[in-house]
Amino acid sequence: MSEWRSALVITGPLVDHQQMSESPQDQWRAVFDITITFSNGGGLSADGFRIDLPTAQTDSDTVAQLFIRQLGLTMVDAADVANLQVIQEPHKNPAGTPTPAGARRTMVELSHTIRDGLVTYPGLPTPRIGDHLSWEASHAIYGPGTEFQMGRIDMVSNTGTYLDTPAHRHRDGVDLSGLGLDRLVDLPGVLVRVTGSTSRAIDAALFAPFDVAGKAVLVETGWSRHFGTEAYGTGHPYLTKAAADWLVDQGAALVGIDSLNIDDTTDAARPVHTALLSAGIPVVEHLRGLDQLPITNFRFTATPPLIEGMGTFPVRAFATLD
Repeated sequence: MSEWRSALVITGPLVDHQQMSESPQDQWRAVFDITITFSNGGGLSADGFRIDLPTAQTDSDTVAQLFIRQLGLTMVDAADVANLQVIQEPHKNPAGTPTPAGARRTMVELSHTIRDGLVTYPGLPTPRIGDHLSWEASHAIYGPGTEFQMGRIDMVSNTGTYLDTPAHRHRDGVDLSGLGLDRLVDLPGVLVRVTGSTSRAIDAALFAPFDVAGKAVLVETGWSRHFGTEAYGTGHPYLTKAAADWLVDQGAALVGIDSLNIDDTTDAARPVHTALLSAGIPVVEHLRGLDQLPITNFRFTATPPLIEGMGTFPVRAFATLD
């Protein structure tokens, strides 16, 4: 389990935060020592590191997250901040370069194909796909040389790559018909890659490098390689409740994972579904192809049909890359 261990010491003149100006002339930086350990082994440390602050009113947890995010560190298990000072000093971090408008984008398929007899979740009925009207039978209905086929599918809603709305977990939650397109289409994306982790549990510290506010947060575990096999159904990676609470607090727009379930299925309370869907954050499970995505600079779309009275349904999930 990850943890944040730290001590805060502010030296120099006392700051009146109520009167403090946030103008460019009054910019603040943190000076601190930090020790990082990683969930896949190893670590790093830095002494007297300096980092820009949005305000002088900060704490060591915030500084640790800023450090991890600015350096782009992933799979962080613990961050220990010590000897933290806040000083008045101009910011050093340059602004990012925007992506040129109108740039051609590449589309990446992130959904599994639904086929007759597909096993998505062990124990659930598999889809049955066939004809309502076959090509041959249509000859009796239409003119010579004209034929049509109408398909029929019988399946549970949790089939293939699917999206959970709040109504999947909460009786009074928004269902497929009430979830706006602004929550599902062309969302800025962030990829959290944990494929090398030695732990099944994906904890809050692994998300700390990323600004997730208003973004689709996709978690690549590599578990999709087992999809369609017996191995897919047991021992899957999952998020912890602490990770879900962090994503809620940070304002994630949507959370997706390439695993059997975003929760540990041995926990009947399903705390991750409960936390995310209570906050109105849709969940997409059974993704694939996340290894084709960059960490940032992509957009994510996952749209189900507009069905009233249903909380879960398969989606065509895809990403567009600049």
